Amino acid sequence: CFSLCLCLLFPLLVLSLLDKIISFSNIDTEFHDVLSNERTSDYMREHNQLAGWSSDENEWNEKLYPVWKKEDPRWKNSWKGGHVQAILTSDSPALVGSTITFVVDLVFPRCQKEDVSGNIVYEKNCRNDTGPSPDLYVYNWSEEGGWGNGPNEHHHHVFPDGKPFPHHPEWKRWNFVYVFHTLGQYLQKLGRGSARVSINTANVTLGPQLMEVIVYRRHRHVYIPIAKVKDVYVVTDHVPVFVTMYQKNDRNLSDETFLRDLPIMFNVLIHDPSHFLNESAIYYKWNFGDNTGLFVSNNPTLNHTYVLNGTFSLNLTVQAAVPGPCPSPSPKPPEPTSPLSTYLKSHRSNSPAPAGDNALELRATPDEACHINRYGYFRATITIVDGILEVSIIQMTDVLRPEPQPDRSLMDFVVTCQGITPTEVCTIVSDPTCQITYHTVCDPVDVDMGDTCLLTVRRAFGGSGTYCMNLTLGDNTSLALTSTLVSVPTRDPASPSRMANGAMVSVGCLAIFVTVITLFVYKKHKEYKLIENSTGIVVKGKGLNVFLNHAKAMFFPGNQEKDPLLKHQPATV
Repeated sequence: CFSLCLCLLFPLLVLSLLDKIISFSNIDTEFHDVLSNERTSDYMREHNQLAGWSSDENEWNEKLYPVWKKEDPRWKNSWKGGHVQAILTSDSPALVGSTITFVVDLVFPRCQKEDVSGNIVYEKNCRNDTGPSPDLYVYNWSEEGGWGNGPNEHHHHVFPDGKPFPHHPEWKRWNFVYVFHTLGQYLQKLGRGSARVSINTANVTLGPQLMEVIVYRRHRHVYIPIAKVKDVYVVTDHVPVFVTMYQKNDRNLSDETFLRDLPIMFNVLIHDPSHFLNESAIYYKWNFGDNTGLFVSNNPTLNHTYVLNGTFSLNLTVQAAVPGPCPSPSPKPPEPTSPLSTYLKSHRSNSPAPAGDNALELRATPDEACHINRYGYFRATITIVDGILEVSIIQMTDVLRPEPQPDRSLMDFVVTCQGITPTEVCTIVSDPTCQITYHTVCDPVDVDMGDTCLLTVRRAFGGSGTYCMNLTLGDNTSLALTSTLVSVPTRDPASPSRMANGAMVSVGCLAIFVTVITLFVYKKHKEYKLIENSTGIVVKGKGLNVFLNHAKAMFFPGNQEKDPLLKHQPATV
């Protein structure tokens, strides 16, 4: 009888044991299993607590949100017509205490886009590899249903941890679920083709951190994973500082080589996208490395001129007084407990003296504001060399020709400059608005001008009229510019050639040239570069002086030699 009972109970015992083994092996999936292979320590999770985020040790609803490994072949069919790419960006680096923002953008396959209703449609007149699609919708979630209010329609309106979707207006048009994960915590968000999340970094550990995101799409009563992405962000206790350097006539601003005797404008840019430092007092401490001392300013822009050639070490320290919590109050030493002091204390407070005198008093007043000093640093090595400091056109004359050509006039421009001798002269001749270029000419300056920078530039103009001309003198490190309008008069073939009455436009007209100078490009081999204000070129017009000199030359021709600049014969280019 005993053996019979044992035979009957043995299969039951085996089934019970197998059920326990299966139950033991079927461990509930947790968030960190889905989003990361690394488990964050309890200490890190506790000391990096983010407001509104949850621990990644919570359970993940794998029936509603299936989990696929990277090599799972189901990824290939997770989206109709191709693969969806998720792009994760942030405004890192972030100063500790500030807010950092993350943005995820979904890039759909070619010819697909999201419409105003949140559905995915095919773009009109767009052809992909398989040709135009006969269907209008890729996913028509509006007609799919599943967002009803019936008793059986709400069980899937939840996030992976079981929390219900927020029922705000338009929520039924948001067909993607985003799960953000960092520092052992996660945040769930319902959205459309883009999602944005911001976190305060006050409790975030300094250094590089990892943000991961997984994106699911609706599929009837479940959700299908379509993309995973990760990116590194940085939290620092140093103020992120960038410095731009600009100098007039500097040919290449990116090589940190500048010209002597011309001011360099330094502009400090602080990376603070969340405006965390808006209420902070910020000071800039400059050391230019040329023994001129320390400069302290509350202005982010400063000009400095180097007067010697050489290599110098630039150092900048930025100090920001950030509003922060006051330190814990320290106890005030107890007062004497003599009867007289007890009486005086009771009299001053108009209340009975406490038993004993061990009460703590705060040293800080309620209106006292406390600050934390944060610092940022910038260092650079600057090379100072000689260059062309300024260029001017001092005279313009018509070239006398034995056979006048009405459709071609030659003009000579006498040019002077300050600084070293140029190696190249270039001109752009264009219409009066300085927008339509007629021709560009560049010539090497290979003549010996000695100590005086004086040369004549000859240029041809296509007949009478008004022309815009800008002229540059350059070498390897500098490029100086001047601009003017040239008026070429009508030629009478029966009359002898005469002095041109063309005149330079006054200084007031030169404002036109500054606004359009970036439209023209000088090109000679690979060295001649775009003339624009952003490359350090500043228009220096001398039109009024040239006009007066030319008028003086017409009425008083014998006085031309009195001009000291004309005592040297200019070289012709």
